Amino acid sequence: MRINEPNRVGMINAYNKTGNNQVGKSGKIPMGKDEVNISTEALEMQKQVEDVNSPQRREKVEQLKKQVEEGRYHVSSERIADKLLSFWKKL
Repeated sequence: MRINEPNRVGMINAYNKTGNNQVGKSGKIPMGKDEVNISTEALEMQKQVEDVNSPQRREKVEQLKKQVEEGRYHVSSERIADKLLSFWKKL
């Protein structure tokens, strides 16, 4: 039974190549720049979080809470049906 292949040098060569970085005139190894790309979906999510924390949004939520507690908050059944229908069509 053979466990190690005698001619397998690929990993050794890959390891050896990592030490061959070119050193600049200053004696330092040149480094690449780090880069971050934020997707449009992530930007949308961030905007929604900011919108939720806005003072106008908080005021609206407080008004709705008060209406619900007092029993004055009513939504038409047609609006509920429209929202449910659009949700199920997306799936």
